[in-house]
Amino acid sequence: MNDREETAWLRAFPRLAAMPGEIRARLAALKAVSVPAGTVLFRDGDVCRGYVFVVQGSVRVQKMDPDGHKIVLYRVEDGQTCMLTTSCLLGGRAYPAEGIAEDETLLAMMPAADFDALLAHAPFRRFVLGMISERIADLMALIEDVAFARMDVRLVRRLLELDDGSHALALTHQQLAAELGTAREVVSRILKDLERRKRLSLKRGCIRLLDLAFLRRLASEQV
Repeated sequence: MNDREETAWLRAFPRLAAMPGEIRARLAALKAVSVPAGTVLFRDGDVCRGYVFVVQGSVRVQKMDPDGHKIVLYRVEDGQTCMLTTSCLLGGRAYPAEGIAEDETLLAMMPAADFDALLAHAPFRRFVLGMISERIADLMALIEDVAFARMDVRLVRRLLELDDGSHALALTHQQLAAELGTAREVVSRILKDLERRKRLSLKRGCIRLLDLAFLRRLASEQV
């Protein structure tokens, strides 16, 4: 990757690209690096060493209990930063979850000391707090979903969210269980019921959405 490509990462963050000269100069000095899919960027208990900007790709942030059950908290995608990373830097705490690159992902990282220095500047501080505010809204939606929504509704909503337009999702039942914070057996039971009713079809490692009108109606139910 040449220097021009390395500094071009700022284009993914229009608010940063418009920062005053001193702030922008510090940001432009950061080098973007690419990590392959499956890279574990941080684990539960790791010390946070810098503020990370996701330029392109996707980082899945998830929490695992001692029995190995997982729930996906959120994803950090193009033009976003990680709220847990910000929280750990501000509070001087270790990571309480793990982050994994889902795709080949382009990242730029600002050392913790530089992050602390730039927080003294109001424009950068507003950017950081704005990113936190957006992510809190996502987490509140997740909490509401987990606490109040029926599991079949939650499952169908997630399938529709993950659909890239092909209506064929390369997902295992275990992966969906991790997305929803439930047991694989629960996911399998709901999927098999929907298959019996011809709303979708199941093959090993693949879920094909068939009756989109029904699935969208189910996903829109208020429960």
